[in-house]
Amino acid sequence: MTIDFHTHIFPPWLKDQRDRWLGRDSTFGALYSDPKAKIATVEDLLKIMDEDDIDRAVVMGMGWTDAGLAREVSDYIIEAVRDNPTRLTGFAGLNPAWGSEAALEVDRCARAGLRGVGELHPDTQGYDLGDEGVMTPLLEAAEHHGLIISTHSSEPAGHLYAGKGRTTPDVLWRFIQNAQEFPNVRIICAHWGGGLPFYALMPEVKETLRNVYFDTAASPFLYTADVFSTVERLVGADKILFGSDYPLLRPRRLLKQLEESGLSEETQQAIRTSGLRLLGL
Repeated sequence: MTIDFHTHIFPPWLKDQRDRWLGRDSTFGALYSDPKAKIATVEDLLKIMDEDDIDRAVVMGMGWTDAGLAREVSDYIIEAVRDNPTRLTGFAGLNPAWGSEAALEVDRCARAGLRGVGELHPDTQGYDLGDEGVMTPLLEAAEHHGLIISTHSSEPAGHLYAGKGRTTPDVLWRFIQNAQEFPNVRIICAHWGGGLPFYALMPEVKETLRNVYFDTAASPFLYTADVFSTVERLVGADKILFGSDYPLLRPRRLLKQLEESGLSEETQQAIRTSGLRLLGL
Protein backbone atom coordinates (compact mmCIF):
# COMPACT_ATOMS: atom_id res chain seq x y z
CA MET A 1 0.00 0.00 0.00
CA THR A 2 1.39 3.42 -0.98
CA ILE A 3 -0.15 6.89 -0.84
CA ASP A 4 1.42 9.73 -2.82
CA PHE A 5 0.67 12.78 -0.68
CA HIS A 6 1.86 15.45 -3.13
CA THR A 7 0.53 15.54 -6.69
CA HIS A 8 -0.90 18.30 -8.90
CA ILE A 9 -3.66 18.05 -11.48
CA PHE A 10 -5.20 20.67 -13.75
CA PRO A 11 -8.22 20.87 -16.06
CA PRO A 12 -7.46 19.99 -19.69
CA TRP A 13 -8.42 23.51 -20.80
CA LEU A 14 -5.63 24.99 -18.63
CA LYS A 15 -3.11 22.84 -20.45
CA ASP A 16 -4.50 24.15 -23.74
CA GLN A 17 -4.53 27.78 -22.50
CA ARG A 18 -1.13 27.75 -20.77
CA ASP A 19 0.18 30.91 -22.48
CA ARG A 20 -2.94 32.89 -21.57
CA TRP A 21 -2.54 32.22 -17.86
CA LEU A 22 1.23 32.62 -17.52
CA GLY A 23 0.86 36.38 -17.22
CA ARG A 24 -2.39 36.35 -15.23
CA ASP A 25 -1.39 34.14 -12.32
CA SER A 26 2.02 34.75 -10.72
CA THR A 27 2.44 31.26 -9.29
CA PHE A 28 1.45 29.55 -12.52
CA GLY A 29 3.82 31.85 -14.40
CA ALA A 30 6.72 31.10 -12.07
CA LEU A 31 6.30 27.33 -12.33
CA TYR A 32 5.04 26.77 -15.86
CA SER A 33 6.64 29.42 -18.08
CA ASP A 34 9.04 26.75 -19.34
CA PRO A 35 7.20 24.90 -22.15
CA LYS A 36 8.86 21.69 -20.90
CA ALA A 37 7.11 21.94 -17.52
CA LYS A 38 4.54 19.15 -17.50
CA ILE A 39 0.85 19.73 -16.82
CA ALA A 40 -1.19 16.67 -15.84
CA THR A 41 -4.92 15.97 -15.86
CA VAL A 42 -6.66 13.52 -13.54
CA GLU A 43 -6.59 10.90 -16.31
CA ASP A 44 -2.81 11.32 -16.61
CA LEU A 45 -2.39 10.90 -12.85
CA LEU A 46 -4.56 7.79 -12.60
CA LYS A 47 -2.61 6.17 -15.44
CA ILE A 48 0.71 6.86 -13.70
CA MET A 49 -0.68 5.64 -10.37
CA ASP A 50 -1.59 2.31 -11.97
CA GLU A 51 1.81 2.00 -13.64
CA ASP A 52 3.80 2.93 -10.49
CA ASP A 53 1.67 0.95 -8.00
CA ILE A 54 0.26 3.96 -6.13
CA ASP A 55 -2.98 3.11 -4.34
CA ARG A 56 -4.09 6.62 -3.39
CA ALA A 57 -2.96 10.18 -4.10
CA VAL A 58 -3.58 13.61 -2.62
CA VAL A 59 -4.32 15.99 -5.48
CA MET A 60 -3.67 19.71 -5.15
CA GLY A 61 -3.90 22.82 -7.19
CA MET A 62 -1.34 25.47 -6.31
CA GLY A 63 -0.98 28.71 -4.44
CA TRP A 64 -2.94 30.62 -7.05
CA THR A 65 -3.03 34.41 -7.22
CA ASP A 66 -6.04 34.65 -9.56
CA ALA A 67 -9.18 33.95 -7.50
CA GLY A 68 -11.27 32.85 -10.47
CA LEU A 69 -8.65 30.37 -11.64
CA ALA A 70 -8.30 29.05 -8.09
CA ARG A 71 -12.02 28.30 -7.85
CA GLU A 72 -12.15 26.63 -11.26
CA VAL A 73 -9.22 24.34 -10.51
CA SER A 74 -10.62 23.49 -7.07
CA ASP A 75 -13.91 22.61 -8.77
CA TYR A 76 -11.99 20.29 -11.09
CA ILE A 77 -10.33 18.64 -8.09
CA ILE A 78 -13.69 18.29 -6.32
CA GLU A 79 -15.11 16.53 -9.38
CA ALA A 80 -12.04 14.30 -9.71
CA VAL A 81 -12.34 13.20 -6.09
CA ARG A 82 -16.06 12.53 -6.41
CA ASP A 83 -15.41 10.39 -9.48
CA ASN A 84 -12.56 8.49 -7.81
CA PRO A 85 -13.33 8.41 -4.07
CA THR A 86 -11.17 5.37 -3.32
CA ARG A 87 -8.13 6.68 -5.21
CA LEU A 88 -8.01 10.45 -4.66
CA THR A 89 -8.16 12.96 -1.80
CA GLY A 90 -8.34 16.66 -2.65
CA PHE A 91 -6.84 19.90 -1.33
CA ALA A 92 -8.07 23.38 -2.25
CA GLY A 93 -5.80 25.99 -3.82
CA LEU A 94 -6.26 29.56 -2.54
CA ASN A 95 -4.43 32.64 -1.28
CA PRO A 96 -4.58 33.53 2.45
CA ALA A 97 -3.96 37.15 1.50
CA TRP A 98 -7.52 37.28 0.14
CA GLY A 99 -8.69 37.59 3.77
CA SER A 100 -12.41 36.93 4.22
CA GLU A 101 -12.68 35.72 0.61
CA ALA A 102 -10.10 33.03 1.41
CA ALA A 103 -12.09 31.91 4.46
CA LEU A 104 -15.25 31.65 2.34
CA GLU A 105 -13.41 29.56 -0.25
CA VAL A 106 -12.12 27.25 2.49
CA ASP A 107 -15.68 26.79 3.71
CA ARG A 108 -16.99 26.11 0.19
CA CYS A 109 -14.31 23.54 -0.60
CA ALA A 110 -14.56 21.81 2.78
CA ARG A 111 -18.31 21.40 2.35
CA ALA A 112 -17.62 19.90 -1.09
CA GLY A 113 -15.42 17.23 0.48
CA LEU A 114 -11.85 18.55 0.18
CA ARG A 115 -9.62 17.63 3.11
CA GLY A 116 -6.98 20.33 3.07
CA VAL A 117 -5.58 23.57 1.72
CA GLY A 118 -2.46 23.84 -0.38
CA GLU A 119 0.07 23.73 -1.67
CA LEU A 120 0.52 27.35 -0.55
CA HIS A 121 3.21 29.39 -2.33
CA PRO A 122 3.77 32.43 -0.09
CA ASP A 123 6.45 34.12 -2.21
CA THR A 124 4.55 34.25 -5.50
CA GLN A 125 1.26 34.84 -3.64
CA GLY A 126 2.69 37.94 -1.98
CA TYR A 127 2.53 37.35 1.78
CA ASP A 128 4.73 36.23 4.65
CA LEU A 129 3.74 32.81 5.98
CA GLY A 130 4.89 33.98 9.39
CA ASP A 131 2.53 36.98 9.36
CA GLU A 132 0.00 36.19 12.08
CA GLY A 133 -2.54 38.70 10.74
CA VAL A 134 -2.59 37.08 7.30
CA MET A 135 -2.56 33.46 8.40
CA THR A 136 -4.91 33.47 11.42
CA PRO A 137 -8.18 33.53 9.38
CA LEU A 138 -6.99 30.50 7.39
CA LEU A 139 -5.95 28.69 10.56
CA GLU A 140 -9.35 29.44 12.12
CA ALA A 141 -11.16 28.06 9.09
CA ALA A 142 -8.92 24.98 8.99
CA GLU A 143 -9.51 24.37 12.69
CA HIS A 144 -13.27 24.65 12.20
CA HIS A 145 -13.37 22.16 9.33
CA GLY A 146 -10.58 19.85 10.49
CA LEU A 147 -8.43 20.61 7.44
CA ILE A 148 -4.73 20.05 6.80
CA ILE A 149 -2.57 22.93 5.51
CA SER A 150 0.27 22.19 3.08
CA THR A 151 2.87 24.82 2.24
CA HIS A 152 5.79 25.03 -0.13
CA SER A 153 9.12 25.14 1.67
CA SER A 154 12.56 26.32 0.58
CA GLU A 155 16.15 25.53 1.48
CA PRO A 156 18.29 28.50 2.63
CA ALA A 157 21.28 26.99 0.81
CA GLY A 158 21.93 24.99 -2.34
CA HIS A 159 21.07 25.49 -5.99
CA LEU A 160 18.33 27.71 -7.39
CA TYR A 161 15.34 26.36 -9.29
CA ALA A 162 12.00 27.61 -10.60
CA GLY A 163 9.71 28.47 -7.70
CA LYS A 164 12.32 27.92 -4.96
CA GLY A 165 11.34 31.09 -3.09
CA ARG A 166 12.21 32.25 0.43
CA THR A 167 9.88 30.18 2.63
CA THR A 168 12.84 28.87 4.60
CA PRO A 169 12.85 27.11 8.01
CA ASP A 170 12.86 30.39 9.95
CA VAL A 171 9.70 31.53 8.15
CA LEU A 172 8.06 28.13 8.63
CA TRP A 173 9.02 28.24 12.30
CA ARG A 174 7.14 31.51 12.86
CA PHE A 175 4.07 30.08 11.14
CA ILE A 176 4.20 26.87 13.18
CA GLN A 177 4.58 28.83 16.40
CA ASN A 178 1.55 30.97 15.55
CA ALA A 179 -0.40 27.81 14.72
CA GLN A 180 0.06 26.47 18.26
CA GLU A 181 -3.21 28.21 19.15
CA PHE A 182 -5.00 25.82 16.77
CA PRO A 183 -4.14 22.35 18.10
CA ASN A 184 -6.35 20.46 15.64
CA VAL A 185 -4.66 21.89 12.55
CA ARG A 186 -2.03 19.62 11.00
CA ILE A 187 0.63 21.32 8.88
CA ILE A 188 2.64 19.78 6.06
CA CYS A 189 5.91 21.41 5.08
CA ALA A 190 6.61 20.22 1.55
CA HIS A 191 10.04 19.33 0.17
CA TRP A 192 11.35 18.14 3.55
CA GLY A 193 10.46 21.52 5.05
CA GLY A 194 13.49 23.13 3.46
CA GLY A 195 15.58 21.33 6.08
CA LEU A 196 13.45 22.22 9.11
CA PRO A 197 13.49 18.61 10.46
CA PHE A 198 17.24 18.92 11.03
CA TYR A 199 16.51 21.47 13.77
CA ALA A 200 14.58 18.81 15.67
CA LEU A 201 17.90 18.16 17.39
CA MET A 202 16.82 21.16 19.48
CA PRO A 203 14.32 19.85 22.10
CA GLU A 204 12.04 22.90 21.91
CA VAL A 205 11.82 22.56 18.14
CA LYS A 206 10.92 18.87 18.27
CA GLU A 207 8.16 19.58 20.78
CA THR A 208 6.70 22.38 18.67
CA LEU A 209 6.68 20.13 15.58
CA ARG A 210 4.15 17.74 17.14
CA ASN A 211 1.44 18.64 14.56
CA VAL A 212 3.86 19.13 11.67
CA TYR A 213 4.68 16.67 8.89
CA PHE A 214 7.22 16.71 6.08
CA ASP A 215 6.67 15.42 2.57
CA THR A 216 9.33 14.10 0.23
CA ALA A 217 8.21 16.00 -2.89
CA ALA A 218 10.99 16.41 -5.48
CA SER A 219 13.48 14.83 -3.07
CA PRO A 220 15.88 13.44 -5.73
CA PHE A 221 16.34 16.98 -7.07
CA LEU A 222 17.41 18.20 -3.62
CA TYR A 223 19.00 15.49 -1.46
CA THR A 224 20.74 12.15 -1.50
CA ALA A 225 18.84 9.08 -0.31
CA ASP A 226 20.35 9.53 3.17
CA VAL A 227 17.76 12.24 3.84
CA PHE A 228 15.17 9.53 4.55
CA SER A 229 17.14 7.83 7.32
CA THR A 230 18.32 11.17 8.73
CA VAL A 231 14.84 12.66 9.04
CA GLU A 232 13.37 9.36 10.23
CA ARG A 233 15.89 9.33 13.07
CA LEU A 234 15.10 12.94 14.02
CA VAL A 235 11.29 13.06 13.83
CA GLY A 236 10.11 9.50 13.13
CA ALA A 237 8.72 7.70 10.09
CA ASP A 238 5.15 8.74 10.99
CA LYS A 239 6.09 12.39 10.28
CA ILE A 240 7.40 11.63 6.79
CA LEU A 241 4.81 11.69 4.01
CA PHE A 242 5.72 9.96 0.77
CA GLY A 243 5.09 12.49 -2.01
CA SER A 244 6.39 12.74 -5.56
CA ASP A 245 5.39 16.23 -6.78
CA TYR A 246 3.92 14.57 -9.88
CA PRO A 247 3.99 15.58 -12.74
CA LEU A 248 7.40 17.11 -11.92
CA LEU A 249 8.55 13.60 -10.96
CA ARG A 250 6.97 10.19 -11.28
CA PRO A 251 6.25 8.32 -8.04
CA ARG A 252 8.58 5.50 -9.08
CA ARG A 253 11.52 7.93 -8.90
CA LEU A 254 10.75 8.61 -5.24
CA LEU A 255 10.14 4.93 -4.52
CA LYS A 256 13.59 4.16 -5.91
CA GLN A 257 15.20 6.78 -3.65
CA LEU A 258 13.32 5.40 -0.65
CA GLU A 259 14.57 1.89 -1.49
CA GLU A 260 18.13 3.26 -1.63
CA SER A 261 17.80 4.89 1.81
CA GLY A 262 19.01 1.89 3.78
CA LEU A 263 15.88 1.88 5.95
CA SER A 264 14.27 -1.41 6.85
CA GLU A 265 11.35 -2.64 4.74
CA GLU A 266 9.09 -2.11 7.76
CA THR A 267 10.14 1.54 8.07
CA GLN A 268 9.84 2.08 4.33
CA GLN A 269 6.31 0.73 4.47
CA ALA A 270 5.52 3.05 7.39
CA ILE A 271 6.61 6.01 5.26
CA ARG A 272 4.60 4.83 2.25
CA THR A 273 1.45 4.61 4.39
CA SER A 274 1.85 7.47 6.90
CA GLY A 275 -0.40 9.61 4.73
CA LEU A 276 -3.27 7.17 5.23
CA ARG A 277 -2.99 7.56 8.99
CA LEU A 278 -2.89 11.35 8.71
CA LEU A 279 -6.11 11.26 6.68
CA GLY A 280 -7.74 8.85 9.10
CA LEU A 281 -7.98 6.12 6.46
